[in-house]
Amino acid sequence: MGHQRDEPPRAEAPAPQRADAQRNRERILEVALNELTCSADTPLSVIAKKAGVGQGTLYRNFPSREALVLEIYRYEMRQVADSAEQLLKCREPDRALREWMDRLARFAMAKAGLADAIRQATSGPGSPEKPAHSPVTEAAELLLRRCEEAGTIRPGVTADDL
Repeated sequence: MGHQRDEPPRAEAPAPQRADAQRNRERILEVALNELTCSADTPLSVIAKKAGVGQGTLYRNFPSREALVLEIYRYEMRQVADSAEQLLKCREPDRALREWMDRLARFAMAKAGLADAIRQATSGPGSPEKPAHSPVTEAAELLLRRCEEAGTIRPGVTADDL
């Protein structure tokens, strides 16, 4: 009889998502944002169908309504926050700040339905905490500091002042 060596299990890094899986996830987020903005009570089955995926695919990506709602919120906030640096690359700081604030205001106004969904997802015992606004606050501070350096706003204005 041959002697087999026991080899320790290999620790494998998580595999990156396949391109089609990433597209499915993004499509789910896009449809869910639109649907939940219109109605916080939109059934997940409707979101899956409109996204062109099965319910299993939706639940593999987002195991609960709460997980989906919070990921939409985080994703949208990251988009707003990330736009600050993009604007600073191609605009003067004061113009970048104005355009960024316009984008933030449009996001806030358009998401009344999503706000209801977030409240539903984060209310009650055992619910996850409401997501923080820190990426947006950091983006606002970045824009304000650049405006301050350019001399277009008075020194010391903070994100809270906005």
